[in-house]
Amino acid sequence: MMQEILLKTTWPEWLGVFFSIFQVLLARKNNSNNYLFGIAGISLSLYVMFFAKLYAEFTLNLYYLMMSIYGWLYWKFGKQQSETVISETTNQEKLITAGIVFGTFSLFWFFLTHYTDSDVPIWDSLVSAFAWAGMWLMARRKIENWILLNVSNIIAIPLLIHKDLYLYAILTAFLFIVAISGYLEWRKIIKKRENAFA
Repeated sequence: MMQEILLKTTWPEWLGVFFSIFQVLLARKNNSNNYLFGIAGISLSLYVMFFAKLYAEFTLNLYYLMMSIYGWLYWKFGKQQSETVISETTNQEKLITAGIVFGTFSLFWFFLTHYTDSDVPIWDSLVSAFAWAGMWLMARRKIENWILLNVSNIIAIPLLIHKDLYLYAILTAFLFIVAISGYLEWRKIIKKRENAFA
């Protein structure tokens, strides 16, 4: 079984996962070079997802690539203003988030079923829809981003296994754990701030 998995794992998949893990570890240390490893990992992921016919995930990785280039340039050359505090979503943001999930799912599903040879259009669309919404909430520093990203992760793990992308499934399981700890850490920060103003 393990030998079969290793034989099915391509070099771009090995390197993409390696760079992605290194990126996450550097991001934890607040090191701007995390984006360079992220860009390398995402570029390899684009190649892997395209040939696995996970077209919505491919598009999601294009989005991640653009955000990584922007993030690296901003961290290196941008001027930080006052930092946005971590908070919970407002009712309006919840509606927008639901709109992002529904809208991106509908667009991806329509495109995948009508214009591609995808054999998993619903699951691929769901993974990407929740991830797009989660990334929007993360950019706004909303604690619920971790929940949406983990909904995406929990759907992605069996999808990646179905596509024989075992290393990406392991990486996604790792990201699932990181998201749980991220949620708990952000919850502590919110509580600490609320107690300071109580």
